[in-house]
Amino acid sequence: MAEARLSINSRNYGSWSLRGWLLCRMAGLDVAVDMVSADDPTGRAELLLLSPSFLVPCLTHGGIKVWDTLAIAEYLNELKPEAGLLPDDRAARAHCRSISGEMHSGFSNLRSALPMNLRAHYPAFKVWAGVQADIDRVAAIWRECLAKYGGPFLFGDKPTMADAMYAPVCTRFRTYDVKLDSDCAAYCAAIIALPAMEEWAEDAKSEPEEVEELDVEF
Repeated sequence: MAEARLSINSRNYGSWSLRGWLLCRMAGLDVAVDMVSADDPTGRAELLLLSPSFLVPCLTHGGIKVWDTLAIAEYLNELKPEAGLLPDDRAARAHCRSISGEMHSGFSNLRSALPMNLRAHYPAFKVWAGVQADIDRVAAIWRECLAKYGGPFLFGDKPTMADAMYAPVCTRFRTYDVKLDSDCAAYCAAIIALPAMEEWAEDAKSEPEEVEELDVEF
């Protein structure tokens, strides 16, 4: 029997679900996945960015329930400190928490205009100005971290909380053919090549349910 359970709403569309699952994998937590139906009003509202709070994913472990991805990250860091979800250095930890929080609460234009859709690909997708500002900010965060901590991940040679938070953005940039400089493109490639990411993407291919509003033709 798995050590914990994680409720998710979609592998193909669920960016918050992907973050929570990646955090569990990075922490080495044995977790079984429970899928919330796309017909569930709460789960669907989150996928369509209509929910005021993120209730999925939800981690259940030892009788404790934790929802909201940042709360899951902090819980897992306490549970499995040896996994290194946060850097050892205090200044780096503060930096990691700051850019994770920025991803958690910001980039609304990017979220709404470039929804996560792993099964889709839109070559030469037209990005409007409001979204480009978000893309530029994400790229600036990545470049600063890669230069400061040496890569290939944002805080060095192993993934952290921040990489889990930005992983769905890497998939969005691939789906919508967003042009990146060489450093950011290499970072995206490193994230997408993670075994956990490859497993998630493979499972997304066979996910039967579709959310029509997120599967439109651009």
